Amino acid sequence: MVEVTAVKFEDDKLVILDQTKLPGREEYVTLETKEGVWDAIKKLMVRGAPAIGIAAAYGLYVTMRDSETADIHEFVSRAQEAADYLNSSRPTAVNLSWALKRQMKALRELESQEKSVDEAKQTLLEVADQIRQEDEDSCKAMGEYGLSLLKPGMGILTHCNAGTLATAKYGTSIAPLYLGQERGYNFRVFSDETRPLLQGARLTAWEMVKAGIDETVICDNMAYTVMKKGWIDAVMVGCDRMAANGDGANKIGTAGLSVIAKSFGIPFYMFVPTSTIDFDTPTGDDITIELRDGEEIRSLWYAEPQAPEGAKFFNPAFDVTPAENITAIITENGIVRPPFSENLRKAAENRLED
Repeated sequence: MVEVTAVKFEDDKLVILDQTKLPGREEYVTLETKEGVWDAIKKLMVRGAPAIGIAAAYGLYVTMRDSETADIHEFVSRAQEAADYLNSSRPTAVNLSWALKRQMKALRELESQEKSVDEAKQTLLEVADQIRQEDEDSCKAMGEYGLSLLKPGMGILTHCNAGTLATAKYGTSIAPLYLGQERGYNFRVFSDETRPLLQGARLTAWEMVKAGIDETVICDNMAYTVMKKGWIDAVMVGCDRMAANGDGANKIGTAGLSVIAKSFGIPFYMFVPTSTIDFDTPTGDDITIELRDGEEIRSLWYAEPQAPEGAKFFNPAFDVTPAENITAIITENGIVRPPFSENLRKAAENRLED
């Protein structure tokens, strides 16, 4: 697999691979302030729900590391302010708020016990380390479960990037492709470019080529054609937030792929760490969809603007794939099949029988 890490913690510093520079340059950036972490998440220097959560967790530690207060109550109050600020960077990916809430819960417990600020700082770092390691283990497990659904030589369609660049390691929906490559499955991967930020063309294709996996880049509007030609045996995508009923928010364009795949009878698999399931959100209609700057469509990846000055833009970052279009949901605890409302909770509690 690609030996690259999207989020690293080295020498007491948070270091990220700036994904806005790929595929041209592998450039790492050190982040030491909450403003720097917020900016990196907002500008997609670090992206992918799990990686965002990991970066935010280390970011909260870095933010509070040099706090000079000796009062645990004041420390926790300042940490909550920093967490709220970091959480405002992107509204849709649930791992961001999940990671920060997990850290703050640990701090509240220390506060109730009147522990020292030094212990609180150490706890922030330990929880961030746990989140990173758990994600790596989770991705490896999803890779194994996902691979069990596939056969050698299959054609796989991917959308956006749910690979090692979006996680601690391996990726979510890309993990089976790495494992399959190691075991001689010889998958044929078709990555749609994923407009407007081109994460498929810039990031997934970059990962696949580096890993020696057969890779073909297509434009987003070519998905129907490659499916009709019989080149696609499965569609495999990640997820940024899953509602309790199995509706899944992912990069814009995912829902459309699910409709096309369903029309051809092609399995549509969504890879979802249980940390990405939001049981407080009943359905996909309740998920807040991030709206981004129209310049991402007009000019971000072009030497010259590709639409006229004065044109209006609509640029939602995500859409929601309805549960009925998803063949199976792959978690680190197993393969979840309908009824999702019931079986997702079993997966979260590690009670799956599959």
